[in-house]
Amino acid sequence: MKDTLHMIPFANLLLAFIPISAVVGVLYLWSLKSRTALYAITRMLAQLMLIGYILTFIFESNRASIVIVVLSVMLLAASWISLRPVQSKRKAVYPKALASITIGGLTTLILITQGVLDLETWYQPDFVIPLAGMIFANSMNTVSLAAERLEAETQRGVLYVDARQVAFTASLIPLINSLFAVGLVSFPGMMTGQILSGVSPLVAARYQIMVMCMIFGSAGISAACYLILLKPKVEVLAAEWKGSGPA
Repeated sequence: MKDTLHMIPFANLLLAFIPISAVVGVLYLWSLKSRTALYAITRMLAQLMLIGYILTFIFESNRASIVIVVLSVMLLAASWISLRPVQSKRKAVYPKALASITIGGLTTLILITQGVLDLETWYQPDFVIPLAGMIFANSMNTVSLAAERLEAETQRGVLYVDARQVAFTASLIPLINSLFAVGLVSFPGMMTGQILSGVSPLVAARYQIMVMCMIFGSAGISAACYLILLKPKVEVLAAEWKGSGPA
């Protein structure tokens, strides 16, 4: 097997944009939001190029204070983005989302890095930051689905307990589907990257098991915490949601 993952030449990388161009072309021909897709692609390129330089600096500095700042920014951003489906009440419920993702995401990150991986230094950036990214991103998406579904059910006049059940179940659908599909339909990013870089598939499988467990656990805990913490405000929010749509 190969010892290292080879660098992709820039000219070869451009070939990866052919399928994207096809999708944007369909959006344009069908008079759909092609500009939104182009904006998203442009942002993706800018963000990934920028984060490449930033992570290089962070990994080389190897300082706990920088890692703490990065994790804090990731938590704040993930919590804010998670509430996009409920923009009209975003500020009111933001503390709940932040607390939820912190509880579910940060505790899981500590368990994985200090227990499962047993890192030499707790702040080892080349492990902590990528794992935190996976944990916080999936927690963000799950809280977002839970928030959207809870709002929808509340607007329909469903009681909190029933709305909570529906919201929690709906928020876990993508994650449960990924558990069913992993290794059968899909090979996730971490496992694929490790195999391409020459790591034994058996070793890669163990890491992927760890990843799937941490993603499902952190996301599920975050969504559950959000739904629980929001309970005292549900009746007030329900009355407001009935009288106003999304901003």
